[in-house]
Amino acid sequence: MKLLGTALTLALIATASPLVGPAAAAAVASSPADRQLKAIYDAEWIWRQKEFAEVSEGLRSKADDHFPAVTPADWARRRAYWVGVLAKIAAIPAASLSLEEQLNAAVLTESLRANVANIDYRTYEAPLNSDSYFWGEVKPYSALETVADYRRYIGRLKDTPRWFDENIANMRAGLARGFTPPRVTLTGRDATIAAFATGGPANPLNEPFKAMPASIPAADQAALRAEAAGVIDAQVAPAYRKLLGFFRDTYLPGARSTLAASALPDGKAFYRSQIREYTTLDLTPEAIHAIGLKEVARIDADMKATIAQTGFKGSFAEFLAFLRNDPQFYARTPDELLGFSALVAKRMDGRLKDVFTVLPRYRFTIQPVPDAIAPVYTSGRGGLSACLMNTYDLKSRPLYNLVSLTLHECVPGHSHQAAMALEAPDRPAFRRETYFSGYGEGWGLYSEWLGTKLGMYRTPYEEFGRETFEMWRACRLVIDTGLHEDGWTRQQAIDYLASHTALAKLDIEIEVDRYISWPGQALAYKLGEMKMRELRGKAEAELGPRFDQRRFHDTLLNMGSVPLPEMEREMLAWIASEKAKPAS
Repeated sequence: MKLLGTALTLALIATASPLVGPAAAAAVASSPADRQLKAIYDAEWIWRQKEFAEVSEGLRSKADDHFPAVTPADWARRRAYWVGVLAKIAAIPAASLSLEEQLNAAVLTESLRANVANIDYRTYEAPLNSDSYFWGEVKPYSALETVADYRRYIGRLKDTPRWFDENIANMRAGLARGFTPPRVTLTGRDATIAAFATGGPANPLNEPFKAMPASIPAADQAALRAEAAGVIDAQVAPAYRKLLGFFRDTYLPGARSTLAASALPDGKAFYRSQIREYTTLDLTPEAIHAIGLKEVARIDADMKATIAQTGFKGSFAEFLAFLRNDPQFYARTPDELLGFSALVAKRMDGRLKDVFTVLPRYRFTIQPVPDAIAPVYTSGRGGLSACLMNTYDLKSRPLYNLVSLTLHECVPGHSHQAAMALEAPDRPAFRRETYFSGYGEGWGLYSEWLGTKLGMYRTPYEEFGRETFEMWRACRLVIDTGLHEDGWTRQQAIDYLASHTALAKLDIEIEVDRYISWPGQALAYKLGEMKMRELRGKAEAELGPRFDQRRFHDTLLNMGSVPLPEMEREMLAWIASEKAKPAS
C-alpha cells in the first residue's frame, strides 16, 4: 500500500534542471491569471509544509521536529482542503495562463487528484508494504549538518510514540475491513522493527551522533548525544517494542491471505486508480499486459543474440544457471561491490559532457544499504545525498548487473536527477518536490539504455545484465497486471521472472513481494522509458543531423517531474521549435 504522507513530503528523486524549456521560454509576462494561480500554489505549499512537518532551508526541505498527524480526521481535513484547491485551479481558464503556468497547473492538479483518491480509498490505513514502512522513517539516512538538524531529529524521536500510536490505530482499522498488504509479503519484516527495539548505544537510531560535523562544538556534541540516547532508551525503543508486539501478534496473523488488489474493498477501481497514479496514463490492465508481453518477446530476442556473442553453447536456462553460479561474476567483499559501482559512476562522469550542456554542482556518495533493512531491501536506491547499493548476500548481487543499476540509481539517473532538481531556481517550490513515478522511473530506465550509446557496457555479460534489467521491467507489466487483475499466484510470478531474467533468487522473491504489496508502482518504469525513447526517436527522425542529444536531455530534465502526457506535449513543442530554427 502507498505511504500517502511520505509520498507527499519526500522528494528523493524529483527531477528538473536550471535550463529553460519550451514552456518557460514561451511564457508571456505575468498575467492576472498567472498571478492568481501562483497565489494558489504558493499558499498550498506553505500549508503542505506545515501539514507534513517539513521546513524549508534554501532550496531544500528538511524534516521538522515532529511527525505529521495521521488520524482519520486529519486526512479528512486535508481532503477537504485539496478539493477546494482543485476547484480554484479549475475555475481559472487554461487559455488565460502562460504556457509555463499551464504546466504548473497540470502538475499540481494531477498530484492533488492522486492525493484525494488515496484518501478516498483510505490508503493511510495500510502505511506499509514489503518495501517501505513508516517505522523506517525515524532514522535519517541523509547526513545531519547543523545543531538545528540534530535538535529537529531529537524532537522527532520524542514524537515517535505518538506517531506510532496513530499509525497503529489506522492499521487496526485497515485490518477490520480487510485493507492490508498480503500476509505473505510481510514475512520477515518484523526484523526491521526489532533492530530498533533495543536500548543502549547499539540501537541504530544513535548512529547519526557517532560522527558529528566538526563545526559543532564538542560540548554541544556531547550534550546532543546524551539527550538523544536518553530519549531513545526511555521513549523510542519502547515504542518500537510496542509496535513489534502488535505487528507479530495482531497485524501479521490478521493480514489478508489474498494477493490481488482487486480482492481489496472496491479493489478493481482501486487498482485502476493506482495505475493512473503511478503511470499518469489512462491505460487498462489488459492494455498494459499486452504491451508487456510484446516487450518481453522483443527483449528475449535481444538477450539470445547477446548470449551468442559470449560463445556459450547451451540453452537459455543453462546460460542463466551459469551466470548465477560462476564466481567470476560476484564480488568477494562489500567494498569490492561498492568499488565496482563507484568505478561505473566515475566512468559515467567522464561522459556527462556528451549528455547534457549544464551539470549540477551537488555531489552524491555511494554507500551500502543499512544492515537493519538490507535483507528485505532492493538491490539499490538513489537519492540526492547518497546512492545506496545492497551488499547483503553478495552471491545475490552479480556484478554484470551493476553497470545498469548504477546508471539508473546514481548517474545519470536518480541521484543526478535530484541534484538537478535542487539547482532549479526557476521552478515553484512545489514543482521541485513533486514526483511522478512514470517520469522519474522512466528516466532511470532510459539512463540504463543511454549507456549503450556511451560505451558503458564493456562486455557481452554487462550488456546481458542491461538486457536482463530491461526484461525485468517489461516482466513487471505482465506480472503486476497478472497478479492484481488476472489472479496470478505468487509462485507463478516468481517463475515468470526467474525464467526470463538473470536476477538472483533472493532478488526475484523480494521484487515479486514488492509488486504484490504495492499495486501499480511497478508499471511506471517501462511505460515511462518507452515514451521517452519514442520521443527521442521522433526527434532524431524529424531533426536528422541537427539532433543534439544534449539539448534533448536538457529539455527533458528541465521540465521537472511531470505527468507523462505533459512531458510528451513539452517535448513535441521542443521538436517543433528546433525544426523552426534556421539551419546553421
